Amino acid sequence: MLNLIRQATVRSISVQPYIFAPVVSSCSSPLPSLRSRSQSCTMATVASPPAIATKTNGIEKSVWVELIQLALEVKPLNLGQGFPDFAAPDTVRKALAEACSSDTNVLLNQYTRGFGHPRLVNALSKLYSKLIGREINPLNEVLVTAGAYEALFVTIMGLVNKGDEVIIIEPFFDCYMPQVKLAGGTPVFVPLCPKKTEGVTSSGDWVLDPTELGNAFTDKTKAIIVNTPNNPLGKVYKREELMMIADLCKKHNSIAIMDEVYEWMTYTGQEHVRMATLPGMWERTISIGSAGKTFSVTGWKIGWAYGPANLMKGLQVVHQHSVYTCTTPVQEAVGQGFEIEIQRYGTPDCYFQSLPAELEVKRNNIVKILTEAGLNPIVPEGGYFILADVRNISKRCIILIDIGGDSNERKDFRFVKWLSRNRKLQGIPPSAFYSPEHGDIGENYIRFCFIKEDENLEKAGEILRTLKKDIDEGKV
Repeated sequence: MLNLIRQATVRSISVQPYIFAPVVSSCSSPLPSLRSRSQSCTMATVASPPAIATKTNGIEKSVWVELIQLALEVKPLNLGQGFPDFAAPDTVRKALAEACSSDTNVLLNQYTRGFGHPRLVNALSKLYSKLIGREINPLNEVLVTAGAYEALFVTIMGLVNKGDEVIIIEPFFDCYMPQVKLAGGTPVFVPLCPKKTEGVTSSGDWVLDPTELGNAFTDKTKAIIVNTPNNPLGKVYKREELMMIADLCKKHNSIAIMDEVYEWMTYTGQEHVRMATLPGMWERTISIGSAGKTFSVTGWKIGWAYGPANLMKGLQVVHQHSVYTCTTPVQEAVGQGFEIEIQRYGTPDCYFQSLPAELEVKRNNIVKILTEAGLNPIVPEGGYFILADVRNISKRCIILIDIGGDSNERKDFRFVKWLSRNRKLQGIPPSAFYSPEHGDIGENYIRFCFIKEDENLEKAGEILRTLKKDIDEGKV
């Protein structure tokens, strides 16, 4: 009998039509049908979805999101993104492996101190105390962050108030402008101007106009952001240039935010001068560094900021309420790496010396490659990027600019996309490193990264030389 009841129940369920919940209506009395209900009652208005914060409007676009997606689609030889395609030093790689697998210190896989793993902040304090010429407190004058990107973010968010002005020197790394806007600040742009534009030139030919820079400072200027060595230009600021900036900061009671992630990558005849060493500037300078750049481990995403304790408090507050703490084993490995390099400091075995020596050879090679391809390079004094002038190509073959892509895009964006799709070589459009009003300065160039294996640099050269030959023969 019980089985019969179960079968009957199943049959009765299987033949019933789906019954939907009634539509919300302003009429509460039961009605015989949906037709009569729709005729007799007014449907309630459904509210639109909530809007995102207005402060995110206008800063949505990212050249990295767009170009990385293109690289995934067309699989070009990628000289666009700034990362090495060769192994990092075995000292830090082995240190990370040991930290993750240690049976004697299992806590290396757990949370560490929020403002920086003790081993790392102590190593940073020891190194920079020597370089700056003053004792840096590892506990309140050093902050470890999720890459230099976060270091910039917490610096700007922790120091800039609504209505403050922040001077940004162009070309600049593209996160500066949106981060200033997110903080409620107003970016003020001052471009570097080339003294020489024909043939092979140097990044040292790009200089600040003292009058224009001076006029950019006002009583609202909270900070100036300076990137040396500069990305994408490769300019290494001379002491005299930094002194000019420092004098303006002191005159207007402003802060110098120093993006120094390429601090170890300067070439023959160049010196990296740290703003914090100049008279009266420690008290008003935040300096930013990167393990990714220092040890060729960009995927580890460890950076830092250091400066006077009263300014660092703002950075710490933003960091503790967002990221809070960074990856423990990675910080342990970077800390060990610094300890080793501090012991080797000043010797050819030190990675801070061996890497720029290796990169200078690569830089000279890519200068030769670009020159042979008819792309006049701007020879960088530091960093591992190079800008090449593409005006000759664009003049001789207008199709390179116009084919594919959005006709409203700047020339360098269209050229980069064409080169990726049709010649399988990717660079970065430099107008992305300029404000909209000065983007025309950057669109005459393309940026390539040369911290790559020699084999891949030569492949890029073959592509560019073939392109020049095809243009000369009218095949493109």
